[in-house]
Amino acid sequence: MASLLPLLVLLLCLQSPLTTSLTLSVADYGAIGDGRCYDTSAIQSAIDACAAAGGGRVVFPSGGTYLTKTLNLRSGVVLRLERGSRILGGTRRGDYPAEQRRWYVVLAEDAKGVGIEGEGTIDGQGGAFVERIDDRKNVMVSWNGTGMGCLGDECRPRLVGFLGCEGVAVSGIRFVQPAYWCLHLVRCDRTTIRDVQIKGDWDTPNNDGIDVEDSNNTLIERVRIDTGDDAICPKSSTGPVVNLVARDCWIRTKSSAIKLGSASWFDFKNFLFDNITVVDSHRGLALQIRDGGSVNNVTFSNINISTRYYDPSWWGRAEPIYVTSCPRDRTSKSGAISDLLFINISAVSENGVFLSGSLGAPLHDLRFINVNLTYKRWTNYSGGLFDYRPGCHGFVKHGTAGVMVEHVNGLVMENVKMKWVEENGLKGWDDPMEFRPDSVTGLALNGVTSYVERL
Repeated sequence: MASLLPLLVLLLCLQSPLTTSLTLSVADYGAIGDGRCYDTSAIQSAIDACAAAGGGRVVFPSGGTYLTKTLNLRSGVVLRLERGSRILGGTRRGDYPAEQRRWYVVLAEDAKGVGIEGEGTIDGQGGAFVERIDDRKNVMVSWNGTGMGCLGDECRPRLVGFLGCEGVAVSGIRFVQPAYWCLHLVRCDRTTIRDVQIKGDWDTPNNDGIDVEDSNNTLIERVRIDTGDDAICPKSSTGPVVNLVARDCWIRTKSSAIKLGSASWFDFKNFLFDNITVVDSHRGLALQIRDGGSVNNVTFSNINISTRYYDPSWWGRAEPIYVTSCPRDRTSKSGAISDLLFINISAVSENGVFLSGSLGAPLHDLRFINVNLTYKRWTNYSGGLFDYRPGCHGFVKHGTAGVMVEHVNGLVMENVKMKWVEENGLKGWDDPMEFRPDSVTGLALNGVTSYVERL
């Protein structure tokens, strides 16, 4: 019953953002939709007229490709993309506002009752931001400059952003080729993301799927994410993240499939991850908490994971589950993580589970129930490394265990099965479990098995 609490709260909080039946077509405001001429002025005029009339839908007719600079979504307005229609983000620096924090193809700020729906596509033209193709990791264009607030090649536009919004609904849309993060929620309340597809370039860094930042009462369901970086990434920078439900999702990524953390401080409460499938993930489930925040009462349920090694320039080493309270850098404080439940998990991986608290901030009360872990190697990338990046110890050369545990108070494992598939020996693998007795307390194992399957 406790794990259903976040969903029950969301069902009470979430409501449709649209209260009017007004429908306006961007074509009626002069949008050409040829993919060559900018339609920004026509589209923005339709949005503004719709908002001034009390809200409604702004429709992008089927078959059109609408090239645009940043679009500003207003309260009460929902963009509807008909099947076969496409919003195409501009690729020039001048296509975006002066402030880096507002670099989005579609942007809603301090709006209520807003959304995007339909069967069309929003395309960030991420390929146009690749400066040089690289087998290890693409080198990206940088719009870095004085006062930009971003560093190096991370100075690129995101695809869609809702900043300080209430009553957000996104459904049915395909988001493709983001140049940076794809779908970004910041300080939002009552958001639904449903039946969405996200497709990013596997060789492009920083193209996260969904980043939920300082936002509460968020429902993510039936979402397919295929991207090169973090897939679903809740993070807390200036406020808490409360009541997040992610369920019935399919994820394929080279980085973290589900990554909690990586911002400045954290206070995560009431998470439910249900029926999530993760395929070919570079790091499967990564739960990271840094800079003095806290994570508690988190459940991962019914998840199928496949993780594989990639070039070490990508953070993460194919861990199917990754949990750490390690401080991000020497100026940061350790976070606190407690009350985590992993239940009905199946994983096929080239690396083991990584559970690492930190000195003075151990992980508390972790439970693994009905977990099946299959370990095998099928790539040529080297193993034998613990990846603490960006903080703590960086890379540490070490043998690979099925489950690595350090600085944990309270770990329960029930019906956990570990299987090693031997094709060309078990080189690089060490013990099924590794833990340091002086840093692990409250360890309880029931029905934990380990065996080798020889092919």
